[in-house]
Amino acid sequence: MGLEEEIEDLREEIAETPYNKSTEAHIGRLKAKLAEKKEKLENQSSAGGGHGYAVEKHGDATVALVGFPSVGKSTLINALTNADSETGSYEFTTLDVNPGMLQYRGAQIQILDVPGLIEGAAGGRGGGKEVLSVVRTADLVVFLLSVFEIEQYDRLSEELYDTNIRLDTEPPNINVRKTHKDGIQVTTSDEVSLEEETIKQVLREYGYVNAQVTIPHDVTIDELVDGVMDNRVYLPSMVAVNKADLIDKDYLPTIERELRDRDIDPEEAVFISAEEERGLDGFTERVWEELGLIRIYMDKPGRGVDYEEPLVLFEGDTVGDACRKIGGEFEERFKFARVSGPSAKHDEQQVGRDHELADEDELRIVARK
Repeated sequence: MGLEEEIEDLREEIAETPYNKSTEAHIGRLKAKLAEKKEKLENQSSAGGGHGYAVEKHGDATVALVGFPSVGKSTLINALTNADSETGSYEFTTLDVNPGMLQYRGAQIQILDVPGLIEGAAGGRGGGKEVLSVVRTADLVVFLLSVFEIEQYDRLSEELYDTNIRLDTEPPNINVRKTHKDGIQVTTSDEVSLEEETIKQVLREYGYVNAQVTIPHDVTIDELVDGVMDNRVYLPSMVAVNKADLIDKDYLPTIERELRDRDIDPEEAVFISAEEERGLDGFTERVWEELGLIRIYMDKPGRGVDYEEPLVLFEGDTVGDACRKIGGEFEERFKFARVSGPSAKHDEQQVGRDHELADEDELRIVARK
């Protein structure tokens, strides 16, 4: 039996097994085995070679447009950036990854128009694995949906999940430390509902014999598996609904209901018309917010503060991160920095590498001679 058949058999057994306390450990073992088989299949496919999409990352952040063929990704990226992605009303117009650069608030945001995903992409259909490997390198995933096919979101999100992309969530706080004796020792908080034997079964499936496992908060079996595996990617996402110019007002409540059915707040979704170039300002503003970018105005010796070309970082970044992005002597010879603005207690506050910066801070780095 091949790996694909084994994977399908495991999926069927999981689906057919009723979930309760008596079956929880068994399901945990099956899900761990399933994740292991899928990873093995993915590694085999990667080793087999074939055409890939090697897109070099440029700019301050990268956005991946994810959508089915002919949903309007090429038209949107052409309207937003300097890209020249071929457009057409037929499927599979885009056969390669086309990057474009969106310039906004002094930031250079790379937007990738990737080939349209189809059902089964995570399993390799339609070059899907190569496409999904590009998505994994992005800083933000944008689901581009046709206003008449909101249900496309279901299959797209499933494909991303099956290729180990986790959206709009944080990695589970699970600590596993190998030991030399005493078997698998489990320490959990009172809020953890999984049985200790379930946790042990999952770890045994990954070859752990002796280990100290600490889980401070409640997790599902799937989250437990994610926490043990080290190949998950955690990314933010947003939803844009295209071709909004074609809908009748009477049809809008239907669209909003379909979005809510998928836990998407209609107020959070961005309605656009790439063809008519409507709603693009709101789309761009939302991309900025979801990326969590901040602008740092550098105080350059002898030239003053540069407000025209800010250093663009992510929320939570520090002075040390700023030094690394600038590179050169600032990173190697850093002495201290002076910060004025939202993150500073007062103007010209002297800070070290660990100081967390905020949007529109003014920063001067003092280097050792």
